Amino acid sequence: MQYRHFGKLDWKVSALGFGAMRLPILDGKSSNIDQAKATEMIRYAIDNGVNYFDTAYVYHDQKSEGAVGLALKDGYRERIKIATKLPIWLVKTTADFNRLLNEQLERLQTDHIDFYLLHALNKGSWQKILDLNLIEEAEKALADGRIRHLGFSFHDKLDTFKQIVDGYDKWTFCQIQYNFMDTEFQAGKEGLQYAAAKGLAVVIMEPLRGGKLAADIPAARPLWESAAIQRKPADWALQWLWNQPEVAVVLSGMSTLDQLKENVESAAVSSIGLLSAQELELVEKVNKELTARSPIPCTACEYCLPCPHGVNIPRNFESYNNAAMYNDVNDSRMDYKMWISDPEKASECIQCDECLDKCPQQIAISTWMPVIDSVLGQGQPFVEKVA
Repeated sequence: MQYRHFGKLDWKVSALGFGAMRLPILDGKSSNIDQAKATEMIRYAIDNGVNYFDTAYVYHDQKSEGAVGLALKDGYRERIKIATKLPIWLVKTTADFNRLLNEQLERLQTDHIDFYLLHALNKGSWQKILDLNLIEEAEKALADGRIRHLGFSFHDKLDTFKQIVDGYDKWTFCQIQYNFMDTEFQAGKEGLQYAAAKGLAVVIMEPLRGGKLAADIPAARPLWESAAIQRKPADWALQWLWNQPEVAVVLSGMSTLDQLKENVESAAVSSIGLLSAQELELVEKVNKELTARSPIPCTACEYCLPCPHGVNIPRNFESYNNAAMYNDVNDSRMDYKMWISDPEKASECIQCDECLDKCPQQIAISTWMPVIDSVLGQGQPFVEKVA
């Protein structure tokens, strides 16, 4: 295992972190974790040098922390650092901070959490944290030893990310979504560099875009096969991240022991600056090839917003484009169903056409919206072009 600096701390983190969001399950039910397999995987990871384990209050329908706690018995807890997260959306009063934290300590069967994150921050939840004085509550937990370091995970725009980074001068770390397809998404590369320059350790989540970048994507296959050094798609994506000095640790949510073993092997040969200029250019070519498969040329500039009827136009376009980019319409249908709220879905478009003149790409937005809903919401065949 290779180890990397973790911000300003006098401690080094394994290049690979274990994300406990996709543990092995039974009967297809997220809450029914296969404890025997989960324990085997977690202990294998520790025995092979992984020292950073990330979970959250809500993962696996609130069962992940308990499963991690069970796996860390028999002396394994003392060998690693635990990261878990406070679900801000479940916090209604200031007192909820301590109630939830103490529940998490009990689930994890530990007297302290090494790295505690305020979960999935955005502009609204950051204001809620300020209004409820949750930073002050966190500082009390730091003082009494229940948590050792405070950070946050993030899902919003870059300017909000910078505001949060600058909004508290004692952050130890942050966690962002980042991969070779998401260099300008949310915090993106600029946010990565901004936080690292401030001394924060940056933890990477979704390095494989929920597994999409680990798949054998037909459009990317000939490009990967042209490389002088052959790697599996997942290894390319992980090495691209580890190549960057601002990255502290890359989390992977693994569901099988084989996935874990492959990622441990990748981490063992990782290093900053490992990829050549030609290899970095190849990754960029894959990015461009997949992006070019998008049927809708949306750049997420958001000039079309706000929609007078509440439709999140760029988010619907993103979900539809992903179906083409990753050759997986079923995943986009699940994304549309689960992660785009009903008031923001394409189905709410009434073709008022107010957005048409605002779009720099001159996209036929009101024509695409019913198509998106028919394909992603109603299961109709995928459409690549509209009249």
